[in-house]
Amino acid sequence: MRVEPGGWTRGPHVETGPQTQAEETAEVPGALPEALTGFVGYLLRRVFARFAACSDGPEDGSRDFLVLDALTGGDWASQLDLAERLGINRTLMVGVVDRLEGRGQVLRTRNPDNRRQYILSLTDEGRSAVEAGRRAVAERDARLTAALTPEQVPRLNTLLARLLPPGAQDLVRGTGHLVAQAHHRLRRLGDEKLAGTGLRVRHYGPLSLLATSGPCPQQRLAQELAISGPATSQLVDELVAGGMVHRGRDPHDRRRHALELTELGHTQLKRVAHAVGLLAAETAELLGPGGEDELRALLGRLLEPAHPGAAEATATARRD
Repeated sequence: MRVEPGGWTRGPHVETGPQTQAEETAEVPGALPEALTGFVGYLLRRVFARFAACSDGPEDGSRDFLVLDALTGGDWASQLDLAERLGINRTLMVGVVDRLEGRGQVLRTRNPDNRRQYILSLTDEGRSAVEAGRRAVAERDARLTAALTPEQVPRLNTLLARLLPPGAQDLVRGTGHLVAQAHHRLRRLGDEKLAGTGLRVRHYGPLSLLATSGPCPQQRLAQELAISGPATSQLVDELVAGGMVHRGRDPHDRRRHALELTELGHTQLKRVAHAVGLLAAETAELLGPGGEDELRALLGRLLEPAHPGAAEATATARRD
């Protein structure tokens, strides 16, 4: 990862919750499952993964830039409030501010109205870093969105911003950062709907495919989901440990194992499908009339170079 003037690095990631390395590198080129391309959240995850693949270093630089950029509008009275607005874990935020303060880019002082809070202020060094960072972000976004027209890029950014909390919509700039923030927020909203069930939104894909495909070798499941072997293994291990999937013998080849839904798996599929439906409805409401179809089409365009079938699949999903 190239280090830019001011000490920040290129990269689209923003940490908003636990995500394993297998999840971060899960997506692989291939035909996208038609059963999933109708969901904005799924396409957004694919675009996020594609953008992330262009980054070969840690996420710290992106967090640093987001904080510096947010401070260009003036001092921030609460470090914790800014972390929440930007979707950065409060513990990670402490490290971000420590780094920025150590580089002389941010000044941290006690809030006289609340001694438990810190006021964050941008220094002249910080302003110079923001200017350099914005140029690098613009260059990177231009490469990532090359499949879109000049008119489509700002429209994509507008729609992505609608998926963020109102307090964050004016703070996050750049398509790469908006994709990351929107992806993490939709994932969090979906997982919140499954709290206490032992399920995550990411379980919908493998459960639904196993329900329709019957006994299925793990390699075939990976191919149909267009995800990597390690990511598939992680998902399957979770589902087996939860009693939702059984590893048995492949009826077509007794030398290998096949995956099959258990009775509990069918029950849990209904639960996660309900949550996915609620998330899709909430996403459509956030995007407004026509916004869902428009965003789905734009995300499909971004996936076309790596996934030629993405645009056709999303068009089919819209017709259905």
